[in-house]
Amino acid sequence: MSFRKRNIGLSSGLARTPAAHVPGQPLQAAPSPAPSPGIRPSPDDGRPTTSTGSLSLDNLLAGHAGLPMGKILLVEENGTTDFAGTLLRFYAAEGVVQGHKVHVVGVPEPWGRSLPGLIGAADATEDKSLKRKDEKMKIAWRYERLGEFGAGIAGSRAATGDQVQSAADGDQDSKQQAFCHAFDLTKRLTHPSISNMSFIPLVPSRESPFLSIYRRLQSAIASSPANTIHRIVIPSLLNPTIYPPESSQPEFVLQFLHSLRALLSTYAARVTAMITLPLSLFPRSSGLVRWMELIADGVIELCPFPHSSDALATSGAATAQEEPPQGMLKTHRLPVLHERGGGSDKNVGQDWAFILSRRKFEIKPFSLPPAEGDKEGQEGSQTSGMPKKADLEF
Repeated sequence: MSFRKRNIGLSSGLARTPAAHVPGQPLQAAPSPAPSPGIRPSPDDGRPTTSTGSLSLDNLLAGHAGLPMGKILLVEENGTTDFAGTLLRFYAAEGVVQGHKVHVVGVPEPWGRSLPGLIGAADATEDKSLKRKDEKMKIAWRYERLGEFGAGIAGSRAATGDQVQSAADGDQDSKQQAFCHAFDLTKRLTHPSISNMSFIPLVPSRESPFLSIYRRLQSAIASSPANTIHRIVIPSLLNPTIYPPESSQPEFVLQFLHSLRALLSTYAARVTAMITLPLSLFPRSSGLVRWMELIADGVIELCPFPHSSDALATSGAATAQEEPPQGMLKTHRLPVLHERGGGSDKNVGQDWAFILSRRKFEIKPFSLPPAEGDKEGQEGSQTSGMPKKADLEF
């Protein structure tokens, strides 16, 4: 028989105060922080990534569709050209447009005034060009220019005010949500955030020439708000026209790169860095460069073709309409972050070619032209994108 009073709950002796909740009202989750501009999760593992300013380079970086935050990308280049400097300007211009804090090391302020001008979102530019080509293929040649003459036809196809307003709102939203932008090398970037770029000069010192650079970077990042995104730009590292001779000593430059990597690990969600290195002065066969490659998270090498019209005409254009590539691109290391995922290294070791045009830096697989005896390949490379009149059926 039980002597406990019924309908009375047992108490543990501790005062429990249940959370106040009004019945009939749904529970509200904690508000998530607003995403920073120019940052999106990686499609591979969800870590935050930012754009390098080149859509082709973003797609090459181990499946992350961008440069993961807290990582260093080293761009090496052979010869006397400056294709790596162009990639670096795209990277800096993308940061300016996104409102990021851009830190440029070792070069004066005129370098920032040479950034390429903004055109729009890179995805929208690519979609428009592909759509225009598809429409030209679908429309017959005799009806291609139909609708350009006559006010009646043009007036009947004119968009209403609501359609124009909705299209303008859609364009504005796409500009605000753009992850990668397209730039024009023949124009100059005019943006309010360009005045926020910081240029860190080299200060003569008896100690390491990189010590003052690291201290300024560390203080700038530590004193900034928690939602500020930083981009570190280092053009032509160890170039004797910029850096003193003692800067190429391993105890100085390797210590600086290790400190920079530790800084990016401390602020892993806020900082990225891109560095260019001239291989004509510091070849990959040297131990110093190999140590620098081990410190960096991603390493690509640009090998421009010789300045010869014959070499350019016969190198790698799949069809007669494609622009011939200006050089080869080698991927020595990609930001594969751990062995169980976090990126794919399938692009490492493949043959890639790069094309620098007025409005984009394009990376595509390298393909050799057809041999002399291959008539089918030669005829396929000479055919135009538009269908012939005999191929059209009515």
